[in-house]
Amino acid sequence: MAQLMLLHRTVFLSLTLVLLAVACHAQSQAGLSTRGQNKAAQEDSANATVPHAAEDISGMYSFVKEGEFLQITLEKAAVTGYISRMGDSDSDNGVFLDQFFARADVQGHDVSFTTRPLHSVWYEFKGRFNRGPGKTKGDDGYYILRGTLKELTTNNADKTVSSRSREVEFKLLAQPEDSDEAPAKAKKPK
Repeated sequence: MAQLMLLHRTVFLSLTLVLLAVACHAQSQAGLSTRGQNKAAQEDSANATVPHAAEDISGMYSFVKEGEFLQITLEKAAVTGYISRMGDSDSDNGVFLDQFFARADVQGHDVSFTTRPLHSVWYEFKGRFNRGPGKTKGDDGYYILRGTLKELTTNNADKTVSSRSREVEFKLLAQPEDSDEAPAKAKKPK
Protein backbone atom coordinates (compact mmCIF):
# COMPACT_ATOMS: atom_id res chain seq x y z
CA MET A 1 0.00 0.00 0.00
CA ALA A 2 2.81 2.41 0.93
CA GLN A 3 4.59 1.63 -2.33
CA LEU A 4 1.43 2.38 -4.31
CA MET A 5 1.05 5.75 -2.59
CA LEU A 6 4.72 6.55 -3.25
CA LEU A 7 4.25 5.61 -6.90
CA HIS A 8 1.18 7.89 -7.18
CA ARG A 9 3.10 10.76 -5.56
CA THR A 10 6.08 10.26 -7.90
CA VAL A 11 3.84 10.19 -10.99
CA PHE A 12 1.96 13.29 -9.80
CA LEU A 13 5.20 15.25 -9.19
CA SER A 14 6.62 14.14 -12.55
CA LEU A 15 3.48 15.28 -14.39
CA THR A 16 3.53 18.60 -12.51
CA LEU A 17 7.15 19.23 -13.53
CA VAL A 18 6.43 18.33 -17.17
CA LEU A 19 3.42 20.67 -17.28
CA LEU A 20 5.45 23.47 -15.71
CA ALA A 21 8.23 22.97 -18.25
CA VAL A 22 5.73 23.03 -21.13
CA ALA A 23 4.12 26.23 -19.80
CA CYS A 24 7.51 27.95 -19.44
CA HIS A 25 8.51 26.88 -22.95
CA ALA A 26 5.22 28.15 -24.40
CA GLN A 27 5.66 31.50 -22.64
CA SER A 28 9.18 31.97 -24.01
CA GLN A 29 8.02 30.97 -27.51
CA ALA A 30 5.22 33.53 -27.34
CA GLY A 31 7.77 36.29 -26.82
CA LEU A 32 6.47 37.21 -23.38
CA SER A 33 9.88 37.25 -21.75
CA THR A 34 13.48 37.63 -22.85
CA ARG A 35 15.13 37.59 -19.43
CA GLY A 36 17.34 34.54 -19.12
CA GLN A 37 17.45 33.82 -22.85
CA ASN A 38 20.78 33.38 -24.52
CA LYS A 39 22.30 36.29 -26.46
CA ALA A 40 21.32 34.90 -29.89
CA ALA A 41 17.66 34.58 -28.85
CA GLN A 42 17.67 38.17 -27.52
CA GLU A 43 19.18 39.47 -30.77
CA ASP A 44 16.59 37.53 -32.81
CA SER A 45 13.81 39.08 -30.74
CA ALA A 46 15.39 42.55 -31.04
CA ASN A 47 15.51 42.21 -34.83
CA ALA A 48 11.98 40.80 -35.07
CA THR A 49 9.86 43.74 -36.11
CA VAL A 50 6.61 44.31 -37.88
CA PRO A 51 7.46 44.49 -41.60
CA HIS A 52 5.79 47.87 -42.09
CA ALA A 53 7.29 49.73 -39.10
CA ALA A 54 9.88 52.38 -39.92
CA GLU A 55 11.90 51.52 -36.78
CA ASP A 56 11.72 49.15 -33.82
CA ILE A 57 9.93 51.32 -31.27
CA SER A 58 9.49 48.46 -28.78
CA GLY A 59 9.73 49.55 -25.18
CA MET A 60 8.07 51.11 -22.19
CA TYR A 61 6.59 54.60 -22.57
CA SER A 62 5.21 57.09 -20.08
CA PHE A 63 1.42 57.19 -19.91
CA VAL A 64 -1.13 59.73 -18.68
CA LYS A 65 -0.24 59.92 -14.97
CA GLU A 66 3.05 59.61 -13.09
CA GLY A 67 3.83 55.92 -12.49
CA GLU A 68 1.58 54.68 -15.30
CA PHE A 69 3.12 53.25 -18.45
CA LEU A 70 2.47 51.92 -21.94
CA GLN A 71 4.35 48.84 -23.21
CA ILE A 72 4.68 48.33 -26.98
CA THR A 73 6.35 45.26 -28.48
CA LEU A 74 6.93 44.85 -32.21
CA GLU A 75 7.13 41.20 -33.20
CA LYS A 76 7.60 39.53 -36.58
CA ALA A 77 3.92 39.51 -37.49
CA ALA A 78 2.17 41.57 -34.84
CA VAL A 79 2.22 44.49 -32.46
CA THR A 80 1.44 43.59 -28.86
CA GLY A 81 1.37 45.54 -25.65
CA TYR A 82 -0.62 46.89 -22.76
CA ILE A 83 -1.30 49.91 -20.60
CA SER A 84 -0.58 49.75 -16.88
CA ARG A 85 -2.70 52.43 -15.24
CA MET A 86 -4.11 53.39 -11.89
CA GLY A 87 -7.79 52.60 -11.45
CA ASP A 88 -10.04 55.55 -10.67
CA SER A 89 -13.51 54.05 -10.27
CA ASP A 90 -15.09 53.14 -6.93
CA SER A 91 -14.27 49.45 -7.37
CA ASP A 92 -10.60 49.84 -8.43
CA ASN A 93 -9.50 53.20 -7.01
CA GLY A 94 -5.75 53.16 -6.29
CA VAL A 95 -5.17 49.72 -7.85
CA PHE A 96 -2.88 49.25 -10.87
CA LEU A 97 -4.73 47.74 -13.83
CA ASP A 98 -3.15 46.17 -16.92
CA GLN A 99 -5.18 46.61 -20.12
CA PHE A 100 -3.87 44.54 -23.01
CA PHE A 101 -4.17 45.51 -26.65
CA ALA A 102 -7.09 44.03 -28.57
CA ARG A 103 -5.72 45.54 -31.82
CA ALA A 104 -2.51 47.40 -32.61
CA ASP A 105 -0.64 48.46 -35.73
CA VAL A 106 2.48 50.35 -36.74
CA GLN A 107 2.74 51.48 -40.37
CA GLY A 108 5.79 53.60 -41.12
CA HIS A 109 5.65 56.17 -38.31
CA ASP A 110 1.88 55.80 -37.70
CA VAL A 111 0.89 54.00 -34.49
CA SER A 112 -2.59 52.88 -33.42
CA PHE A 113 -3.97 50.60 -30.75
CA THR A 114 -7.20 49.73 -28.96
CA THR A 115 -7.18 48.05 -25.56
CA ARG A 116 -9.55 45.39 -24.31
CA PRO A 117 -12.27 46.75 -22.01
CA LEU A 118 -11.59 46.46 -18.29
CA HIS A 119 -14.17 47.59 -15.71
CA SER A 120 -16.17 49.17 -18.59
CA VAL A 121 -13.22 51.33 -19.75
CA TRP A 122 -11.00 50.98 -22.82
CA TYR A 123 -8.60 53.20 -24.77
CA GLU A 124 -7.95 53.99 -28.42
CA PHE A 125 -4.80 55.74 -29.61
CA LYS A 126 -3.96 57.11 -33.06
CA GLY A 127 -0.75 59.01 -33.62
CA ARG A 128 2.84 59.00 -34.84
CA PHE A 129 6.26 58.32 -33.42
CA ASN A 130 9.33 60.42 -33.99
CA ARG A 131 12.81 60.61 -32.57
CA GLY A 132 13.00 62.63 -29.39
CA PRO A 133 15.81 64.42 -27.57
CA GLY A 134 17.36 61.21 -26.12
CA LYS A 135 20.72 60.30 -27.69
CA THR A 136 20.37 56.54 -27.07
CA LYS A 137 17.64 54.16 -25.88
CA GLY A 138 19.35 54.46 -22.50
CA ASP A 139 18.00 58.04 -22.29
CA ASP A 140 14.40 59.05 -21.61
CA GLY A 141 12.64 60.33 -24.71
CA TYR A 142 14.60 58.49 -27.42
CA TYR A 143 11.23 58.06 -29.15
CA ILE A 144 8.14 60.21 -28.64
CA LEU A 145 4.58 59.05 -29.43
CA ARG A 146 2.24 61.98 -30.16
CA GLY A 147 -1.42 61.64 -30.98
CA THR A 148 -4.98 61.44 -29.77
CA LEU A 149 -5.91 59.20 -26.86
CA LYS A 150 -9.59 58.40 -26.55
CA GLU A 151 -10.93 57.00 -23.26
CA LEU A 152 -14.22 55.16 -23.76
CA THR A 153 -16.54 54.21 -20.92
CA THR A 154 -19.66 52.05 -20.98
CA ASN A 155 -22.48 53.03 -18.63
CA ASN A 156 -23.54 49.71 -17.15
CA ALA A 157 -27.11 50.86 -16.46
CA ASP A 158 -28.15 51.81 -19.99
CA LYS A 159 -25.16 50.44 -22.01
CA THR A 160 -24.37 53.83 -23.56
CA VAL A 161 -20.76 54.62 -24.45
CA SER A 162 -19.20 57.97 -23.61
CA SER A 163 -15.80 59.09 -24.80
CA ARG A 164 -13.22 61.69 -23.89
CA SER A 165 -10.39 62.59 -26.28
CA ARG A 166 -7.17 64.46 -25.59
CA GLU A 167 -3.87 65.14 -27.29
CA VAL A 168 -1.03 63.25 -25.60
CA GLU A 169 2.72 62.78 -25.74
CA PHE A 170 4.30 59.56 -24.46
CA LYS A 171 8.09 59.33 -24.06
CA LEU A 172 10.10 56.14 -24.34
CA LEU A 173 11.49 55.49 -20.86
CA ALA A 174 15.22 54.83 -20.56
CA GLN A 175 16.06 51.21 -21.20
CA PRO A 176 18.91 49.78 -19.12
CA GLU A 177 21.95 48.47 -20.94
CA ASP A 178 22.23 44.72 -21.30
CA SER A 179 24.62 43.53 -18.58
CA ASP A 180 26.63 41.57 -21.19
CA GLU A 181 27.14 44.72 -23.25
CA ALA A 182 27.74 47.19 -20.40
CA PRO A 183 31.40 48.13 -19.98
CA ALA A 184 33.00 46.63 -16.91
CA LYS A 185 33.58 49.29 -14.26
CA ALA A 186 36.79 48.94 -12.35
CA LYS A 187 36.45 49.24 -8.61
CA LYS A 188 38.80 51.61 -6.85
CA PRO A 189 40.92 49.97 -4.19
CA LYS A 190 40.24 51.23 -0.67
